[in-house]
Amino acid sequence: MNDFQKFCLDAYTQFYENRKQELSSGNCSLSKSKSEKIETDAQKFAIRETFIAGAKHFQHLDVAEIWNAIFSAHMYRKSGISDKETIDKVVGADQSWKKSSGHAFEEIIRELGDLSLKDTDAKLILQRDLNVLIKMSMLGNEPRDISWLKEQIKGNIFDLYAIIEAHGKTFCFGCIQAKTSIRDRVTRDREPSIHAMQSFFWSAIVVLDGDFLKLPKFAHMVNGRSEEFRENGWHGMYVFSELQDNDRIYGTNLDLDVFKSHLQQAARQWLTQRQWMNHEWRAEDESLPTNSFAGLPKA
Repeated sequence: MNDFQKFCLDAYTQFYENRKQELSSGNCSLSKSKSEKIETDAQKFAIRETFIAGAKHFQHLDVAEIWNAIFSAHMYRKSGISDKETIDKVVGADQSWKKSSGHAFEEIIRELGDLSLKDTDAKLILQRDLNVLIKMSMLGNEPRDISWLKEQIKGNIFDLYAIIEAHGKTFCFGCIQAKTSIRDRVTRDREPSIHAMQSFFWSAIVVLDGDFLKLPKFAHMVNGRSEEFRENGWHGMYVFSELQDNDRIYGTNLDLDVFKSHLQQAARQWLTQRQWMNHEWRAEDESLPTNSFAGLPKA
């Protein structure tokens, strides 16, 4: 271990322990949430102070080296791993998992959607499938829609899209995000959803882990009605959790029953009165028949 690496390890450890002790004030019976908050605050303090101290003490070094040494110190405290090569492998495995598991979850939702919607004229498709439809001029949407959808594909914005066969054509009417958890990126996911609703598309999100919704801030990101988030971020969020429905947040299961009902209502609204499908539109709680597109022209 180089001198600056040892310096950063010792400094980070000391700053962290001192700050943690200061924040806990000797209280040994802290709740889990309070303990986690203290740890987070102590970590930020230790990173900040160690970086400043290290940069001043080793002025001949690139500050990026100091930063990386602090990262290694943090990893050692959290995991007990001090070998940089091992740390790199762990980080690489974590990044690989996030990427692969995210794509796998998208395909899981697509497959569950296929099963749930098999008796309807609607289906879910992946982004790459929508791209094929557009390139082959097989989408019946107006040119303005096509241009907007191309931008979403280019930016890799949405994970899935909802399409419907009607009037002898194929229309894309919904933009869907599929996330294992959105705790760390909910704000980034919310903004494109708002843009989709402003463009009169149905915008929904399917989430595996809904634990974060216990925090009011995250629920408001979905439902709106707060000082920070005045308007809803999605038409609906569908979560694989045993939770009570909360405005636009709905618990769902592998059959995607609630999601299916709302998707059918959204398709019907989009095909008949799309001009009213802004962010205020919401699906009714009533269950719909297996194929709820009665009265609409068939493909």
